[in-house]
Amino acid sequence: MISTLNTASAIALEEKYNAHNYHPLSVVLSRGEGVYLWDIEGKRYYDFLSAYSAVNQGHCHPRIIAAMTEQAQKLTLTSRAFYNDKLGEYAEYITRFFGYDRVLPMNTGVEGGETAIKLCRKWGYTVKGIPKNEAKIIFVKNNFWGRTLAAVSSSTDANSYNDYGPFMTGFEIINYNDLDALKIALEDKNVAGFMLEPIQGEAGVVVPDEGYLKKAYQMCKEKNVLFIADEVQTGLARTGKMLACDYENVQPDILILGKALSGGTMPVSAVLANDEVMLTLKPGQHGSTYGGNPLACAVATTSLQILKDEKLAENAFDLGNIFRERMEKLIQKTNVITKVRGKGLLNAIVVNDSEEGNLAWNLCEGFKEKGLLAKPTHGNIIRFAPPLVINEEQLDECCHIIETTILNF
Repeated sequence: MISTLNTASAIALEEKYNAHNYHPLSVVLSRGEGVYLWDIEGKRYYDFLSAYSAVNQGHCHPRIIAAMTEQAQKLTLTSRAFYNDKLGEYAEYITRFFGYDRVLPMNTGVEGGETAIKLCRKWGYTVKGIPKNEAKIIFVKNNFWGRTLAAVSSSTDANSYNDYGPFMTGFEIINYNDLDALKIALEDKNVAGFMLEPIQGEAGVVVPDEGYLKKAYQMCKEKNVLFIADEVQTGLARTGKMLACDYENVQPDILILGKALSGGTMPVSAVLANDEVMLTLKPGQHGSTYGGNPLACAVATTSLQILKDEKLAENAFDLGNIFRERMEKLIQKTNVITKVRGKGLLNAIVVNDSEEGNLAWNLCEGFKEKGLLAKPTHGNIIRFAPPLVINEEQLDECCHIIETTILNF
């Protein structure tokens, strides 16, 4: 069947039949390869969102597609009612890759977060000895790890939690990048865990002070509290290290991964921990029909190996420095943007406008017209996160698009 859709008709079709829970830019994409995307009319764009960092390895990486195709022709799903010949190999590979005893495979990033919370509470009751139903987990303001009821119960964004109560109890929310607030919260003996993003992605790429992660980790250790790192967006080479926590040599007690774990081909997430934490779960106490399926295991193994083979963390580190230097110079030439922040190839610019203004959106429309796709977050912040396979020549061209568009405003 040959499609007769164009941009207008494709958008109209989605608007008519799909839930209105997103507000996309007016571009209809039909193909991707490496750092590029093509729309339905054939126009090529640089992808500077990477599906919220899910395609770190680039769109349709040939090695991932080959692994996916080969496994899809053999076996895709058995459920965990039986063993399969891929899960054990994958579990060994990913635990050695990150230095943990065990992995609990799931599908989506938010499932990873939910799993980490359940695991933390289980440990709190069975190992730490917290009285039944009194365990607490500390979160930070402006966190974002999904939109399940547990995720919105820990949110400070009204768009996420309005009209969804009653909310899950046992969550305490403190300021991000605030060790004094953490110290006070940790005085409660019923605290089982502290969960945070090492760099807050959806909040606008907010980078904490140097030393914050390490000190927070040490404070948790002193109080026998699990340090839980949500590296769904910051992990897997995005910030210039394999994990953002690596900048401060912190190994979380529970590590949550997702997004680029499949190179953008299918939902794959993982929760990693050592035996003391992971073995608190017994058969029947947590699970997923698709978690650990053979197809996901084959894809994830290849996706991780590519990060190492192609030195994508190193590339993100080097090109991220170049990008931020270019944006800092741009700030000196215009009052349209006021700040650039980030690490590696997870960066954002702050637009000189209110969160309710349209300037950031209009800038993204301008980028789109010149062949670059990005999206605002929190109204006046634009996140820039290209696939990590981008090279310096391509980055230079993208910086030129960003600079000329902003200067024209």
